[in-house]
Amino acid sequence: MLGDNAISAENQQERLDWWIVGFVDGEGTFSVSINRNRTTSRGFQVFPEFVITQGEKSLKSLEIAKRRFGCGRIYVNRRKDNHRENLYRYVVRSISDLETKIIPFFSNHRLKTAKQNDYGLFCKVVKKMVGKKHLGEKGFSEIVEIVSKMNRKQSRILNGHTPESSERR
Repeated sequence: MLGDNAISAENQQERLDWWIVGFVDGEGTFSVSINRNRTTSRGFQVFPEFVITQGEKSLKSLEIAKRRFGCGRIYVNRRKDNHRENLYRYVVRSISDLETKIIPFFSNHRLKTAKQNDYGLFCKVVKKMVGKKHLGEKGFSEIVEIVSKMNRKQSRILNGHTPESSERR
């Protein structure tokens, strides 16, 4: 039987988890970029990442998310535009961390907005990468197709080029 303190701690953790879900629904992205990279055998690199962005005044919220997930890094973007504060980005790029920490969290705590669709597509890409499918022609083409269905503001395919147009150059 759990004591009151154990139940209280469990409730606090659950509230934090749902706070993170709402936060990511508003300020997070699940994106996949496919970029030219001459050092890879295919000439392209598949680059999935989970990101939450906030202004400097809300940096603490990114630190809370980083602590909860136990992975990733926070980067500063020193803005030179008309904003009065720097932007900060909490970023998880490790395939292992995406597979074992980020994806299970959001599978157990579903997003409430249209971001759930991008999350589902993101999961498919990460799963293919875990299975090394992105290294073969068929798997790579499947990933390009998946990424083409994601939110275009957040995901880029070959820096605006399709694999076919890149091969014609």
